[in-house]
Amino acid sequence: MLVGIDSYSFHRYFGEVYDMQKDPGTRWDMKDDFVPFAASLQVDEVALETLFYPAFDDEYCAALKESLDDKGLRRVIGWGHPDGLHRGQDAEALEDLIRHIPRARAVGADIMRIVASSMLYVDEPHGPQVVASAEMLKKAVKVAEDEGVTLAIENHIDFTSKEIMDILNEVGSDSLKVNFDTGNALRLYEDPVEAARRLAPYTVATHTKDITTRRGGAPSERFLFWPSCPAGEGLIDFHGIAQELEAVGFTGSLAIELDLLASPYDERTEEENVTQSIEFLKSIVADLPSTKAAAA
Repeated sequence: MLVGIDSYSFHRYFGEVYDMQKDPGTRWDMKDDFVPFAASLQVDEVALETLFYPAFDDEYCAALKESLDDKGLRRVIGWGHPDGLHRGQDAEALEDLIRHIPRARAVGADIMRIVASSMLYVDEPHGPQVVASAEMLKKAVKVAEDEGVTLAIENHIDFTSKEIMDILNEVGSDSLKVNFDTGNALRLYEDPVEAARRLAPYTVATHTKDITTRRGGAPSERFLFWPSCPAGEGLIDFHGIAQELEAVGFTGSLAIELDLLASPYDERTEEENVTQSIEFLKSIVADLPSTKAAAA
């Protein structure tokens, strides 16, 4: 099992600052700043959010691919932030997803994390969202199959692990797998280890997110009540999740993702929070039976 970083951990540096956050005044380029930082931490894989680099600029993508190749980094690209296919109701979003699928190959990726819905719709009935999202994804996977790209649907504070399975079963394609988000499972009141057990056989990428709770408010606030924190500082049982992934031969990475940071971590730099997280995740991987056996 590998260790990685999702570029969304630096969303403020890429210009997306939530209303309740401070602007750090720092701006990064994916190729010139994020990739060198990831390489400096000696991770194995990076996830590149397409909203944070010019995904349709052939020259830029070629240079980005060259940098990733030079540093020996595996890669995943991500599409759909923040609301994806808008619970299967946005035809323009589907067209945008389909346009992006070939761009995975432009940076040397063959996995593309996608989003079908979001917490914007989480309180609406889920059944119709599952059906509508699956119908759209049946069209998207045909393109993915032709391009040799695997789409990985994320549990994005929208669907439970059972509902993700319903979508997979309805689409019925090997080109649709899972990007398992550890923290978002808890944000939907699931046991993350149980959710990992259900989705592990189909998981090709992760958002390895730790979350804690905010004093005041209610769990139904989802995002605000369950802010993120450096891996190992919150509520998620990463040992249990890694064991579930290990049991099915998962070969992807535990990729740290940070979003809305809890206090006091929001007073630290992204570099500090990510570095601490990577050190912790490396210790999780080092403790796995397969890692110990390989080292013996």
